[in-house]
Amino acid sequence: MQSVDRAISVLEILAQRGEAGVSEVAAEIDVHKSTAFRLLGALEARGLVEQAGERGKYRLGFGIVRLAGAVTDRIDITQQGRPVCERLAEELGETVNIAVMQEHYAINLYQVRGPGAITAHNWVGQLTPLHATSSGKILLAHLPAKKRTALLTTVGMKKVTPNTITAKTKLEKNLSEARERGYAFTLEEMEIGLHAMAAPVRNRDGKVIAALSASGPAYRLTEHRLHELSPALIKGAEEISQRLGYLH
Repeated sequence: MQSVDRAISVLEILAQRGEAGVSEVAAEIDVHKSTAFRLLGALEARGLVEQAGERGKYRLGFGIVRLAGAVTDRIDITQQGRPVCERLAEELGETVNIAVMQEHYAINLYQVRGPGAITAHNWVGQLTPLHATSSGKILLAHLPAKKRTALLTTVGMKKVTPNTITAKTKLEKNLSEARERGYAFTLEEMEIGLHAMAAPVRNRDGKVIAALSASGPAYRLTEHRLHELSPALIKGAEEISQRLGYLH
């Protein structure tokens, strides 16, 4: 763990100073010059640092951009999605969330409660099963078929409520309909008494990177009302996509 800690310190030093030599790095993290040289060498091999010209100085490499890209996408989604979520929550009167895929789950990044939500659950930061949530279904629906099958085989399809779809063929049909329709929905599949729907959010390349969802109590967000409100949700998801640079 010590070497991991030191490697991170090296990256932080270079981020602060712009560039630094082996001696400077060694002095700053209080290690022998040979240790600093080995650390810089390992980071250089991964493209996280690079040598700045012939002077033996090091600076951050473009490998950092690759790593940061994974996070900036999420920061962008939240920033660009905020005004849309606020407007939609008001318009639909229900709780609106933005979720992305994280490993075998959908994780909620941002939530706005609608005026009708009295004791709405806070889903932010929560990992939810892909097959049992409207956001998860949209994210699954837009994965390449092979990847989707592999993922569902690895994680399984747990029965969260009596309504959860656990048969692969039934789920595939459900996802195919969601792709055609432009939105996915769940009827008490994640939680008894909770209905939800979600639409895809795309990045500038047209890849689905997030889901915009609206959820509410089943007695109010009935199946009929859910389908009635879906155009507003799709429009909101398209607006966030456009804000992220997607032109269709």
